[in-house]
Amino acid sequence: MSADRPGPEDAPLDAPLLDEVMPWSVPPLRLGRTWVRAPDPAWLRARWTALTRTEDEGERAALFEASRSRTLRSAVAPLPGRPAPEHLLAHERGGCPAPVQVLHGPYDQQWLIPDNRLIDGARAQLWRVSDAHQTHLVETGHDAGRSGPLLAFTALLPDGHTPAGRPGRIRPLHRRPGGLEPNVLPGLLDHLTSRLGVAVEAEDLLAWIASAVRAGPEGRAVPLTSDAALWERGVSLGRRALWIHTRGARCGPGSGGTAGPRLPGGQRPYVRAPLPAVCEPEDVAYDTGERVLRVGEGRVGPVDPAAWEFETGGVRVVEEWFSQRARPSAPGTLEALRPRGRPQEWASELLELLTVLTMLARLRTGQRDLARRLEEGTLRAARTAAEGAGPGVGRAELEKAGLLPPPAAARRPASVLDLAEEGPGGQLALL
Repeated sequence: MSADRPGPEDAPLDAPLLDEVMPWSVPPLRLGRTWVRAPDPAWLRARWTALTRTEDEGERAALFEASRSRTLRSAVAPLPGRPAPEHLLAHERGGCPAPVQVLHGPYDQQWLIPDNRLIDGARAQLWRVSDAHQTHLVETGHDAGRSGPLLAFTALLPDGHTPAGRPGRIRPLHRRPGGLEPNVLPGLLDHLTSRLGVAVEAEDLLAWIASAVRAGPEGRAVPLTSDAALWERGVSLGRRALWIHTRGARCGPGSGGTAGPRLPGGQRPYVRAPLPAVCEPEDVAYDTGERVLRVGEGRVGPVDPAAWEFETGGVRVVEEWFSQRARPSAPGTLEALRPRGRPQEWASELLELLTVLTMLARLRTGQRDLARRLEEGTLRAARTAAEGAGPGVGRAELEKAGLLPPPAAARRPASVLDLAEEGPGGQLALL
């Protein structure tokens, strides 16, 4: 099965698990309060202002929604790379920290207030390595009984949320800032280079995972091959998937290409009739005959049926995107504080999302073909008595080479003793 579920459910029994191929992973962010994330940074600034202008500490605590992990008087270290706040949140009067863009779920780009005083479980180790060189693989909490992708990829910091309701792990490609120290089973890149006869880099392996990952009885599995032509095909397909997932931030076509994905002329969606300033999720519908997305009186088209039907965790991605921007909240809460009206940028974001979903759906034919060829190679290997005669690179081979199981150190975050970070109150923290 590929990252976007185009093929059979069962992975080859001898295929190593994703958890072994990329051993270090981070749990999803545990926000503790949903108002710190929003589709629009203006919402977050308005919420921060409402919180910090509330003078009564009891009222401020109610707005804040205190938890066992965070109260207005919690003294916590700042997030890596962020300045230490001067006050406890109970005494905060300053401006809102500049919101950062994050990936919410597999496809929704939203915003988050980057302040550790607000977040129950921010996962400092994830923030530490999230920079311009990083690509994150995000497990989607996939349910075998529902349609949807196994994995998502992003150049943003992901929150790890999944509409399926089960948390998925986040696996950074690099264990250190600056694109250093690949998060790959030690020795695997050299082993594949030897077996394939071509240089294999960490990003090549990530691209292969994007095109070849399958669902197996023990979790996500990564069938590997020693067939150089098949490897090249899978990496090429996966690089295009990474380019689409990251909206052009990674694996751009050509030298240094950073342009985002675009459909050919005539297939590119555009706003045919202005979208309403305010709409409810029930106002969103798809017209199959006209290939148009109806949003109240607004119209967007042409929209490929595959984009409208694209699901994750049994939920249509486009419908969930609208729901995130119109979901009602309890009156009097900070989450309910959202300026009325639809920012103009949302129309562009919607068109980009429809483009991404359409292009990912069109990759499924190539992913199915790759899955079929991998399956055929596995069957040929099973019929071959001579050791190593088949094209697969399976668990037995990796165990014999001394690569599996992964060493315990590969599952732990890299040391940060070479980085100066502040703890609560500004003192140096050695983590």
